[in-house]
Amino acid sequence: MNDQVSTAADAVIEFHSVQKRFGDCYANRDISFRVRAGTIHGIVGENGAGKSTAMKMLYGQLTPTSGEIRVRGKKQEWKSPRDAIAQGIGMVHQHFMLAGPYSALDNILLGAEPQKGIARFLPPLFRPIDRRRGRIDLSALARNLGLEIDWDTPIEALPVGIQQRIEILKLLYRKAEILILDEPTAVLTPQERDDLFKYLLELKAQGKTILIITHKLKEVMAVTDEVTVFRAGEVTGRVQTRSTTPQELADYMVGRRVQLTIDGIKASKPAAPVLELERVTLEGPDKLWDVSLKVRAGEIVGIAGVEGNGQNSLIDLILSPREVWHRNHANGKIWMLGQSAKKLSTRQVCDLGVGVIPEDRHHEALLLKRSNLDNYLLGRENCGEFQKFGILKKKALKKELDGQMEAFDVRPRGSEFISGRMSGGNQQKLIIAREMSKRPKFLIAAQPTRGVDVGAIEFIHRKILAARDEGVGVLLVSSELDEIMALSDRILVFFEGKIAAEFTRGEADEKKLGLFMGGAHAKSKETA
Repeated sequence: MNDQVSTAADAVIEFHSVQKRFGDCYANRDISFRVRAGTIHGIVGENGAGKSTAMKMLYGQLTPTSGEIRVRGKKQEWKSPRDAIAQGIGMVHQHFMLAGPYSALDNILLGAEPQKGIARFLPPLFRPIDRRRGRIDLSALARNLGLEIDWDTPIEALPVGIQQRIEILKLLYRKAEILILDEPTAVLTPQERDDLFKYLLELKAQGKTILIITHKLKEVMAVTDEVTVFRAGEVTGRVQTRSTTPQELADYMVGRRVQLTIDGIKASKPAAPVLELERVTLEGPDKLWDVSLKVRAGEIVGIAGVEGNGQNSLIDLILSPREVWHRNHANGKIWMLGQSAKKLSTRQVCDLGVGVIPEDRHHEALLLKRSNLDNYLLGRENCGEFQKFGILKKKALKKELDGQMEAFDVRPRGSEFISGRMSGGNQQKLIIAREMSKRPKFLIAAQPTRGVDVGAIEFIHRKILAARDEGVGVLLVSSELDEIMALSDRILVFFEGKIAAEFTRGEADEKKLGLFMGGAHAKSKETA
C-alpha cells in the first residue's frame, strides 16, 4: 500500500518519525503521515495497534518520546489538552466525558462558561455564568448543523446518539477546527450511525478536518477521504479511500489474509429448547409485550432491533428471572433448560449451565483493576475444580488460564497482568474464554464484538459457531446487522417490545430488517 495521499503543502497535520515509549515498550515506533485540511481521515488498526496513542499525542494527553508533530506547518509541543484546544483541536473519546445528572447546556458550557460583562474580571469563583448567552450561541450552532437539542434535559436521560452530538458540540463551541473521534460508532445503532455520518459530512463541508479512529471498515469506506493504517505501533499504509477495498485494509491491519464474512451454514439438527418464553409481558420503559420465543440446543437465534426495544429487558429476565418477574409485574411463562425459571436467582440460572457475554464488558464482566487470573475465576469461585476446603487451588487455575489464553489468543499472556490494561479486543477474548470454559448449555452473547477489531471479530464469530455446532443454544443480541445475518439460524426482529418479524437464515437482508426495526410494518398496519 503506497503513500497516495497528501503532500506537505496541503497538510494541516503532520507526524514526522514520532515515537512513544512506555519503559521498554513502544506504543508507537517511527510513525509518519499527513492529514489534509477539510477532509475526513480514517485511522484504522487492530486493538492495541497504537491508533489512540498517536491521537492522544496530537491532543496533548501524551508527549512524544521523540519525533515531531506539526499543526498548520508549525511544530507543536503541547503540555496538556488545554494547549491543543487553544489551537483548535478537540477530541471525543470512546467513553464519553459527560456528567450524567447535569443538563446538556451545563455539560457544554463547563470549562468555557460565558461571563456577564464586567464580571469576567472577578476571581473565577465569583464570576456569574451567562447561561442565556450560552443558550443563544449554542442554539445558533445547533441550527446551523440541523440539530435539535433539548438543552435542559439531563445527559443521562438522552439517547447515546444525542450524547455524542453534545460531545461534538462541546468542541465546536470551543472553536475547534480539527476534531478527533475515537471509535465514534462503537455504541450507536445503525440509524444513529447514519445520522452521525450526515453530521460529519456537514462539518466537512464547513471546512472542518475530522480524524476518525476506528476498525469498522464498512464505515471507513462510507465516510472517509483518506486512510492511515496502523499495525503493532507502526504505520503500515496510507491510501486514498476510493483506491482501496475493505479486504486490502483488513489485511494490512492484521498482517495476514482476513476472512471478513463468515459463512455460518445452517445448524443441522436443533434439539430440545434451552430457553422458552410463552406470552411474556413485562412493564416498564424497555417493555416486553406478549413475547413468545424458543432457542434450541444447537442453533443461534439472533435478536435484531434498535436498542431500547425490549432486548435489555429480555436479557435481564433470563439472567435474573426471580427479581425481574417480581419487580416488573410480569405475566407469562419462562422455561430454561427444561425447568420453570420464574423463581430462579441469577446464581441458580448460572448453575443450570447458562453462560453470558455481557453487553458492557467494563461494568458487567470484568474487574478492571484486578488480574487476568482473578477475572477468569469470576463465577467459578465455588467450583470444586479450583478450591478445596475453601482454599483456592491457584496452580490448577493458572494452568487452565494459561491454556485458555493460548487457545483464545489473549495478549499479553500473563495471568497476573491487570485486565484493565489490555486492549478491548483482548478483554473480550478473555471473557469469552472464561464463559466457554464453563461448557455452557445455553449462551447469551450480547454485542459480542462491540469495540473489537476485525481480526478479533473473525475469531469470536468462529468460537460462537463452534459452540453452536457442539450443541450449545445461543441467543445473539447485536446492533450489527451483518453479524446477525452471518451467524443466526433464525432472526427475530424486536420493535416496541414485540416480535415484529421472524426470518430463517438467508431470508432477510439489511433493508428488510431495517424496515421492521423502524416499525414500518406496524405503521402500515395502523394505516390500513
